[in-house]
Amino acid sequence: MRRICAVAMIVLGLALAASPLAYAQESKAASDQVNRSTLPIPPAPFQGKIERTAKDSTPDFPKGVAAPEGAPNVLLILTDDVGFGASSTFGGPVQTPTMQQLADNGLRYNMFHTTALCSPTRAALITGRNHHSVASGVITEFATGYPGYNSLVPASAGSVGAVLKENGYNTSWFGKMHNVPDWMSSQAGPFDLWPSGLGFEYFYGFLGGDSDQWHPALYENTMPIEPYLGKADYILDHDLADKAIAWMRMQHALAPNKPWLLYYATGTAHAPHQAPKEWIAKYKGQFDQGWDKAREETLARQIKLGIVPPNTQLTARPEQIPAWDTLSADQKRLYARMMEVYAGALSYADNQIGRLLSAVKDSGQLDNTLVIFIMGDNGASAEGSQQGTTNEVATAANGVKESLPFLLSMIDKLGGPLAYNHYPVGWAHAMDAPMQWTKQVASHFGGTRNGLVISWPAHIKDRGGLRSQFAHVIDIVPTIYEAAGITPPTIMDGTEQKPLDGTSLVYTFGDAKAATRHTTQYFELVGNRGIYKDGWIANTTPLRLPWVTIGEEPNPDDFKWELYNISEDFSQANNLAAKNPEKLKELQDAFDVEAKKYNVYPLDSSFASRADPAIRPSLTRGRAEFVYYPGMIRIPEGSAPDFKNKSWTAAAEVTVPKGGASGVLATIGGRFGGWALMLKDSKPVFVYALSNQPEHKFRIAANEALPPGDHIVRVKFDYDGGGLGKGATATLLVDEKQVAQGKIPQTIGIRFSLDETFDVGEDTGTPVSEDYAGAMPYALSGTLKRFAVVLEPENLSDEEKARLRKELAKALMAVQ
Repeated sequence: MRRICAVAMIVLGLALAASPLAYAQESKAASDQVNRSTLPIPPAPFQGKIERTAKDSTPDFPKGVAAPEGAPNVLLILTDDVGFGASSTFGGPVQTPTMQQLADNGLRYNMFHTTALCSPTRAALITGRNHHSVASGVITEFATGYPGYNSLVPASAGSVGAVLKENGYNTSWFGKMHNVPDWMSSQAGPFDLWPSGLGFEYFYGFLGGDSDQWHPALYENTMPIEPYLGKADYILDHDLADKAIAWMRMQHALAPNKPWLLYYATGTAHAPHQAPKEWIAKYKGQFDQGWDKAREETLARQIKLGIVPPNTQLTARPEQIPAWDTLSADQKRLYARMMEVYAGALSYADNQIGRLLSAVKDSGQLDNTLVIFIMGDNGASAEGSQQGTTNEVATAANGVKESLPFLLSMIDKLGGPLAYNHYPVGWAHAMDAPMQWTKQVASHFGGTRNGLVISWPAHIKDRGGLRSQFAHVIDIVPTIYEAAGITPPTIMDGTEQKPLDGTSLVYTFGDAKAATRHTTQYFELVGNRGIYKDGWIANTTPLRLPWVTIGEEPNPDDFKWELYNISEDFSQANNLAAKNPEKLKELQDAFDVEAKKYNVYPLDSSFASRADPAIRPSLTRGRAEFVYYPGMIRIPEGSAPDFKNKSWTAAAEVTVPKGGASGVLATIGGRFGGWALMLKDSKPVFVYALSNQPEHKFRIAANEALPPGDHIVRVKFDYDGGGLGKGATATLLVDEKQVAQGKIPQTIGIRFSLDETFDVGEDTGTPVSEDYAGAMPYALSGTLKRFAVVLEPENLSDEEKARLRKELAKALMAVQ
């Protein structure tokens, strides 16, 4: 045994001495001489010798592309919907010890900015270009047919994943994406704008704007997966950390000299705010003082920590947000609990990021790992309404109301799987302290200023330092390239590349007093706009409140303008527009120049109305008839038949075995909004969920069970018409005989869900009906041969509708 061990040690020693380090150094030395301006880098010419026989020839393996000598690993971290004044690292009330650890070991930036909304920030982050310049002027679900807004990130704006991969890095992406165009997010692709098509070799995450932590709609690369099934304690933030750690460890074990890029983008703290109970319990009673006092406390901490200048003023609370002292005792109790849940969720996410960071440290790689931690892709979200909600999509997108008694009845369920909760706007404003406004409001720093920490132990020596140079999310990619010694390509995959719009922050690493190099930056989102230039910012006053998502679309020309001297006024507290009209005019003209340069025009102040799929390309437009088969699941809402605001009929051809059958025939959405056609003990049932409220669950069921044999189970959905979200009558038929009928007084008008899908033969995600919550995915125990859908546009005559219904019957095999 000793001899074997000795031999093994000798072999191991030889391996370590001769390979792979020697090969890696040789490859790097060679690669440093190559031209990296055109990607992919062409293979080096053959350096051996070829004669008639191998005996007289000299072999030469092509050298792999290696990153520049000393290039760091890159850990890029982005949380969701976290305001500047939320994390303890930047003076907020939510404890974020992992970010604090990085700040203590690196630098804090207090003048870093995003775009005020998720998809635009994320597109700018991975490309280094302004969001309109990469067609991402709004979220993908709101894309419109203009160059700055169509959500089709151009090939001329290659991502950091693609550039680093072609320069010798391994690349990965974990968590939220939200940059795939709405009509390209199905299994039909194309996959060019999925992470795998953007240069990220491995993707484990979700594509939509948010995700249920307990039942996420995840993908591994492009394959839909359901990792939560059978795991009662599953939660996404923990899963993401597990997968990221495993990927990093595998990469390092197999190629220890090859640097990596790991992009880690949590769904937290976007709604739904969900976390383990014990993490929520850590904050019990800590927000009873209310949002007004919390803002004051946060500013006091920020000044004490030196995060903001001593003269920073707390901006006024918008008059539309009620003062905490005006609330009832029940409202205070409810709203404080909602904030406790948010805080628990963000702290838990920070803790899981800490597990990943510890794994990097334990592997010995932390010293040469560039860690960039952006706390929030925009300001805190005010989309939870003035009273908060247990159902974000129903409230914000579909205008469904929740009573205070109902909300109070859900207080102990907040943060768990039965709630899709979001806090009231008062807390969003407080989490952006000391600034004005919130997410969506690109004109004010409450929407755009976020905490940034950068740590790189091998190169940043001012540990715990503060940097106050003006910076923007487009600066991150140039920073990564300069740190890695990589010149941005001029051509990639045959396409000429747009110049980067951002400015590297490496110049700030060693000099806290260095003059700001990012001297001009425009902002625009849904009509709210502004421009920073040389210490001043001019910006518009919001006309549509960010929590009013439906019905208000002000004229962009009606917005008034404000002016602030940011060199003296950190929080935009003192409007100087009336005192300095010349400076205001100068900056307004500068905004026009930038807007024309970066595809900002045409200005559009609409919001939820843009969710109408009719304004975007579609896999279903022009089709009235659809046929699906069992196992066709996880079809995104944007690629499914549009069941909203119209009449339709759908039928399942089933075989019921002896002993009966139960299970889902087809469904879209889930417990927070959707419908399901199913068999329950062989009885046909149709359930329509306007929201998660008990009175919004409409159940239409047959009294008699289907006998064994072949049947057609059909639901006929007759829409009342007259606008969005109106009522309907649902009729159940078996073998074309009516077996049940019911009235649905209000239907979903805009969106069933941001994360749940259309499924045939089972139900992924959450159940539409709690009848089968314990039996998910509730796959049909009988045989489903096919499922057909016919949509009936409102402008059809009764005769045309009747004809379409007959077409459905013809599409199915005759009942035997």
